[in-house]
Amino acid sequence: MTSPAALLSGQTPLAVRMRPVSLDEVAGQRHLLRAGSPIVALADPEASSPGAVSIILWGPPGTGKTTLAQAIARSSGRRFVELSAITAGVKDVREVMQEAITQRDLYGQTTILFLDEIHRFTKAQQDALLPGVENGWVILIAATTENPSFSVISPLLSRSLLLTLQPLTDDDIGVLVDRAVVDARGLGGAVTLSDEARSALIRLASGDARRALTGLEAGAAVALSHAAAETDEAAAPGAIPEVSADDVAQAVDKALLRYDRQGDEHYDVISAFIKSIRGSDPDAALHYLARMIEAGEDPRFIARRLVISASEDVGLADPQALGIAVAAADAVAFIGMPEGRIPLAEATVYLATTAKSNAAYVGIDAAIADIRAGGFGRVPPHLRDAHYPGAKRLGHGRGYRYSHDSEYGIVPQQYLPDELDGKHYYEPKNLGAERDIAARLERIRRILGDR
Repeated sequence: MTSPAALLSGQTPLAVRMRPVSLDEVAGQRHLLRAGSPIVALADPEASSPGAVSIILWGPPGTGKTTLAQAIARSSGRRFVELSAITAGVKDVREVMQEAITQRDLYGQTTILFLDEIHRFTKAQQDALLPGVENGWVILIAATTENPSFSVISPLLSRSLLLTLQPLTDDDIGVLVDRAVVDARGLGGAVTLSDEARSALIRLASGDARRALTGLEAGAAVALSHAAAETDEAAAPGAIPEVSADDVAQAVDKALLRYDRQGDEHYDVISAFIKSIRGSDPDAALHYLARMIEAGEDPRFIARRLVISASEDVGLADPQALGIAVAAADAVAFIGMPEGRIPLAEATVYLATTAKSNAAYVGIDAAIADIRAGGFGRVPPHLRDAHYPGAKRLGHGRGYRYSHDSEYGIVPQQYLPDELDGKHYYEPKNLGAERDIAARLERIRRILGDR
């Protein structure tokens, strides 16, 4: 049994100690761990190395990317090398590649290179990985929280298999917490966990295993400290301390909000947040923003919703709104939390208090509806591309009038296909900056012949 002194002594963090040693211990990600899947094949010691494929693991923090990589290495018996894109450079990558070749040629041993946070690598650094991946010097397992389509170079993507990890469910987190309480690698039964504390840890985790285990470790330390301070005779000799919900709250220094990223509260709060912005109530919007921040919601999710709100609900009534929302999203990605709450709050208040119009949003949906219903037709001949050989012979571009040759920069000619000529999708509202757009558009449509 783990002693209270060991739990409080600053040893290796509980989340690290409890990392699974095999794929059988991995919680969640069942869609990636079916028989015959690439991860299972990589972990099979009987599998032939030439058939192994490099993989990129994409998912939120705490979903098991590092865990899967280490479990693969331990199960397969392959040599395992870990690099972090935060500290490693091209020189480190080349050294790993050279050593991998040596290990392969001298000992017949395959190397797994686990590269954490690959999105932080520059293009040149990612280029350094290509020879090793392409020639099979290493089996690359790269982890990222960012969309690989934008953060990983195309040649590396094409040579790797992209696997997407999902946030852990409440049941998955519960399994990990329960195991950590009794496992010899974890708390070894030095404490018990009340049902309320267990539920609190699951809520605070928000799908992040590392956060749940860190909270458990901190809560256990609080419970053990209280037990050590007990001097009254009512304390039964050898009694095992129980971690309570209050211990967890004291350890993480926050109220135990009822908030579950997989449950109703997640959707209810974000819905109330967006509707408060749409309803121009900055106080309510800040309240729901604070609830999400304190519950550990991913700030990038909040930022994405602000960008959508700026386009959907504010639109051209205030053309600056989208820029402010995007700037807030960039700022959160750049500075992280907790400071990221400040640009999020700034964007929230701005969107809630500015003029609003959904005219552009309504317009694109109407246009898409026509397209899906088959209402598109051919591009008018005078608007077709006339630059390739033979285009002019087909009449492409014939009769096109260059707008800048006109005094007003607008010339009357047809732009929509014949089947839609005269259709109006965008109808600006008499609100904010869109009031001026409406007046200008009315003049434009008169010049165009109200087509």
